[in-house]
Amino acid sequence: MAIIDNPKYTERINQHLAKYETKRSAVMPLLYIAQEEYGWVNQAGINEVAALLNLDPTQVKSIAGFYTMYSEKPKGQYWLQVCTDLPCALKGADEFHAWLKEELGVQEGGTTEDGMFTVEHVMCLAACDKAPMLQCNFRYVEDLDQDKMLALLAKWRAEAGHSMNGRGQ
Repeated sequence: MAIIDNPKYTERINQHLAKYETKRSAVMPLLYIAQEEYGWVNQAGINEVAALLNLDPTQVKSIAGFYTMYSEKPKGQYWLQVCTDLPCALKGADEFHAWLKEELGVQEGGTTEDGMFTVEHVMCLAACDKAPMLQCNFRYVEDLDQDKMLALLAKWRAEAGHSMNGRGQ
């Protein structure tokens, strides 16, 4: 369903449009809504945001392509971005990131076969004192270790109705 026609987004869209003096300024929050609906910023979402803001889709696509918080390709239901910047790496983030990819059976940027998880490394999420940490769908999860992560993976699978364990199989 299009974000324009989806009642679950109407209030949020209107709030963003009312917040700014010019409609164009709402492009980034509306791109988040499109990404939430489709799981990534696809052409349909770009076209919808452009229509809402009276912009050319090329203008919207250029903004989506510039910022790393928008994904231009499909991601898993849970987008796991592990910070591997130097301070986090010194607290074990590189090893944690490598373990997580192995646990889920994916390469860097890969998505599990069931479509649940995409794992990527990012540079600096500004939570160095809480490393290893990651951002899951733009929410921080801090002070991680393998046991905590296994519990989170099981929780997220249960929330999504998946009973599969590890290795994305």
